[in-house]
Amino acid sequence: MLPDVESHAPKLVFAGPTGAGKTTAIASVADVPPVSTEMPLTSGAMGEKTLTTVAFDFASVRLDGSETLMLYGLPGQEHFEFMRPIVLAGALGTILVLNGADADLAAQCAHWMRAIRDVDDRMPVVVGVTQTENNPSFDIAVVRGVLRAQNATAPVFTFDARDKAQTSQLIRALLLQLD
Repeated sequence: MLPDVESHAPKLVFAGPTGAGKTTAIASVADVPPVSTEMPLTSGAMGEKTLTTVAFDFASVRLDGSETLMLYGLPGQEHFEFMRPIVLAGALGTILVLNGADADLAAQCAHWMRAIRDVDDRMPVVVGVTQTENNPSFDIAVVRGVLRAQNATAPVFTFDARDKAQTSQLIRALLLQLD
């Protein structure tokens, strides 16, 4: 059962490609298990990943005993792109979760930054890169280069989406951008 949450509670959105770790990150910090719309991958498993989000994930969290934050996770599949403006509407900001082991990391970063900006070009963004331990040649400068090329400023972190403290740090970094 979800806690009672005021309808005007601030909202943060986790965005990014399928398999990056959005659902896992939300679950790692949520006060109760998230409401999830995961279904089996129709194209078959992606490594150990057998499920994918088809509408959105939802949970709430209280950081440091403060106000409740609503957490939403966007589906990463392109045929659910129509959900982006719906879920991003009214969000304080977005945590862009990218898979550091993805050979198309730069393209994924550029695509998702454009997708977020297409909805709200002033949306604060923090970038969190997962699974870097699975890519010995991972270079955080690649992500920073994409952001510079798009004239975007966003803090970039590597993190383990399963780790509550690391995911909380991304949320705090996003909240620090707000005035």
